[in-house]
Amino acid sequence: MVSRRTTTTGRQAPAGRSRLSAATAAQEPGSTHTLQTVHDGEGRVTSCVRRTLLPGGLRVVTEEMAGARSASVGVWVGVGSRDETATLHGCSHFLEHLLFKGTRERSALDISVALDAVGGEFNAFTAKEYTCFHARVLDQDLPLAVDVLGDMITSSTLLEVDVEAERDVILDEIAMHDDDPDDVVHNLFAAQAWGEESPLGRPIAGTEASIEALTRAQIRRFYRRHYRPANMVVAAAGHLDHDTVVEQVRTAFGRNGFLEGDEPPVPPRGGVRARTVTPGAVFAERPFEQVNVVLGMRGVTRNDDRRFALGVLNTALGGGTSSRLFQEVRERRGLAYSVFSFASHHADSGLVGVSVGCLPNKLDDVLATVRAELARVATEGITGDELVRGQGMLRGGLVLGLEDSGSRMSRLGKAELVYDQLLGIDEVIARIEAVTLDDIRSIARDVFGQPEVLAVVGPGAAHA
Repeated sequence: MVSRRTTTTGRQAPAGRSRLSAATAAQEPGSTHTLQTVHDGEGRVTSCVRRTLLPGGLRVVTEEMAGARSASVGVWVGVGSRDETATLHGCSHFLEHLLFKGTRERSALDISVALDAVGGEFNAFTAKEYTCFHARVLDQDLPLAVDVLGDMITSSTLLEVDVEAERDVILDEIAMHDDDPDDVVHNLFAAQAWGEESPLGRPIAGTEASIEALTRAQIRRFYRRHYRPANMVVAAAGHLDHDTVVEQVRTAFGRNGFLEGDEPPVPPRGGVRARTVTPGAVFAERPFEQVNVVLGMRGVTRNDDRRFALGVLNTALGGGTSSRLFQEVRERRGLAYSVFSFASHHADSGLVGVSVGCLPNKLDDVLATVRAELARVATEGITGDELVRGQGMLRGGLVLGLEDSGSRMSRLGKAELVYDQLLGIDEVIARIEAVTLDDIRSIARDVFGQPEVLAVVGPGAAHA
């Protein structure tokens, strides 16, 4: 979930560098601010980002994209699995499912037919710190998508019969994840790193026991507590007019007095310092064909300025076929088909790691090779050529990924809801290009010099 878009020949307005919370605090309900404007080499506007604050604290942020024929809209809600107590484990994801089951105006079939009939893409996902409902449609069908989303968010019936039907669906989904070794090993890794008692360490979908125990009353209370306009952002991007979208949102979300009240927008989730990560190893014996491994340690938080250096390092280490791990583990030694590194960021925590799938008889060699490479990076950093390749891969991914309205919409929603800062694409590229070998050596020493967290799943894992 990374924000992306090309402005190679453009120039960005300085307004895009401001903190969003300060700008929002200065807004009165109904007022509109321009956050960013991008021009091409001849001075023509190619993109404009604007924000309007509606009553109740609901924020509407749009990006008008010149030349687009599609539009994407998403409702971003500031609640995820880390907001759940042990008795509510899995409630965010359960609720995400239930909001598709019908409203006072539309049945579940009506909701599906509305977007299918215009060839739209319609889905939702739950993460640890937020939930998103999103649609991508032809520009002419954006009013329909906004209306359906507003209806779902404000007027879902949450009937007992739907709770029971969807309970079985979610239990099937959990069983599906339990049959996927990659899901299992990453869940074990998180549980070891953050602890099973921590919401961050628990699987987003919940467990069989927690889903079986959830009641309709608990889910409804969870909905009322978190699904408030002040805790939401409506983001849209594509061929659209900001003022028109604002009025569509005002109508669609004004159902049942949803926008009444004067609560200010909820600020992004904060964290003073990185949450403690518990080193150690965890193993799960499973009758899979491969052994799946995740080896990692504590990373950096979402707003840590070192995340740009870590991003370049992560890409050079295990982000592509030219990366050090791919070349050493797969190409030179033939130890595994799949190997990659990752860095995840949260408000008050972060993890970095390496994920590998290999044959059981190669596990020891894989672990020895990965540990040796991490130790070498921690003491020596990377080469100048690796730095240039890592920067180039990040820059290219950033630019190419923002060629569609859905990626632009996600960039806006996450910037407003969780990052509190909408960086211009030129500024992001500048920060990537500003990373030096000294920056890489510093973050590599700080991160890869820490005690490791290891998760192993597969045949013979208990004997690893």
